[in-house]
Amino acid sequence: MKKLISTVTALFAIINMQAQTVSFTKAQLKNKIMGGWAGQTIGVTFGGPYEFRFQGTFIGDYQPLLWYDGYLKNTMLYNPGLYDDLYMDLTFVDVFEKYGLDAPVDSFANAFANAGYMLWHANQAGRYNILHGIKSPQSGAWKNNPHADCIDYQIESDFAGLMSPGMPNTASTISDKIGHIMNYGDGWYGGIYVGAMYSLAFTSGDINYIVNEGLKTVPKQSEFYQCIHDVIEWHKKYPDNWKKTWFEVQQKWANDIGCPEGVYAPFNIDAKVNAAYVTIGLLYGAADFTKSLEITTRCGQDADCNPSTVGGILGTVLGYDKIPA
Repeated sequence: MKKLISTVTALFAIINMQAQTVSFTKAQLKNKIMGGWAGQTIGVTFGGPYEFRFQGTFIGDYQPLLWYDGYLKNTMLYNPGLYDDLYMDLTFVDVFEKYGLDAPVDSFANAFANAGYMLWHANQAGRYNILHGIKSPQSGAWKNNPHADCIDYQIESDFAGLMSPGMPNTASTISDKIGHIMNYGDGWYGGIYVGAMYSLAFTSGDINYIVNEGLKTVPKQSEFYQCIHDVIEWHKKYPDNWKKTWFEVQQKWANDIGCPEGVYAPFNIDAKVNAAYVTIGLLYGAADFTKSLEITTRCGQDADCNPSTVGGILGTVLGYDKIPA
């Protein structure tokens, strides 16, 4: 952690954004980085009980969402597989710590491919490919990985943004190296988008700005961009009703034709749809940490990973000491 903070402090010292220099003390920077990690951890725990239990439907307001003192620690001890959002991130951070910012892509690929923890979808297929001699970036390409559009790199790109405070293009450069180990297409664009939002969360507390500016890192011709842009426009049209926007997403974008598990089922782990739920939570939650997690979780589908992303971004905005008890 010390080494990482020193690295990002040095990087941040040379940032210049449109002739305006932004400065943090080391303590302020540390508080935001801690907030990002804590926010993801809280978010994935919060949504854990509902992961893929609500497919093609949302969780009604009448259904309370579980939380109690000690719940996070209990979940981490007895359901560790829930935390792929965290242990994948930490694997990549560990490689940077050991080998530096110029660590070769094989170092990252081999680290997660040979790790003992559980993986699913694009990560699992990427691990299989690497262990059988198909190296990155082909390990994540759709011809070799039928899960290329799945959510995987989207849920583990947090580290790239947390390493790149105020520098979304730097976060994207990191993701260009690592994200293709397991994803291409929507799955990779999701990671680019999330990394950019984390990066922007260091320098702005304006959620609309973070969502809109972060999307600029994604090509406009991509379906991922079009889906998130639609969510932004629907939020303007229905500013007080997230469920109307949810229905619009369901009607236009909820066709998972990539993931083998989701083609003939309501199951949807496509990155763009789940990123739409992230964006819904951020926009309608309006920087309220708890409200944002609740809305994102209630959107359903990957209902643990999506609030993890939202919690991490808001944790970075607020800082660790401002996350509500």
